[in-house]
Amino acid sequence: MTTLTTEHARAWADRFVAVGKDRDSELTELDRKAGDGDYGTNLRSALRRVAANLEAGPADSPHAVFLAISEAFLNTGGTSGPLFGMWFREFAKAAKDKPVTATVLGEAATNAVAVVQRLGKAEVGHKTMVDAMAPAAEALTAAAARGADVAGALAEAAKAAHIGAASTEKLLAKRGRASYVGEHARGVIDPGALTVAYFFDAASH
Repeated sequence: MTTLTTEHARAWADRFVAVGKDRDSELTELDRKAGDGDYGTNLRSALRRVAANLEAGPADSPHAVFLAISEAFLNTGGTSGPLFGMWFREFAKAAKDKPVTATVLGEAATNAVAVVQRLGKAEVGHKTMVDAMAPAAEALTAAAARGADVAGALAEAAKAAHIGAASTEKLLAKRGRASYVGEHARGVIDPGALTVAYFFDAASH
């Protein structure tokens, strides 16, 4: 697949909604251990809005699909909702009025990380969603440079995001809610980073 079709983008979004629901208890428990326990509730609310936005449509292009996801998260409370909303918005912007190739997705992911880092003041190693977002963007860009198609590049991004999310388990949080509980959050995977990995998983399953 050389370009992301509307059908694939919509299936990707639908699978992300489904996996978010399936993993809700897991993500809530991780946040209960390392944060204030509201992550699962906020994610559930965002995903309900994603589904509603997609149904309201028209989700007739990858741009429209990503925009529907972005607006759903931007209208969700908590710390992570708006950050995810801004992250997804960069994918929507990149997909507007042009074919969505692996290169375009890599550029979108790179720009999206920069936006989240600027707003959240987080770096790789701070035990946040950035620990999955940044390596995923790098993997997407590298795969595109090697000539990988969309599916191959997204699979590489998913793999990198999972490695990045797993790395947060041993970290001491420097940003986000987990930073308030100090050592109590060590040994817990950041739920935001894991959500990023699940998002990229949803692209390739």
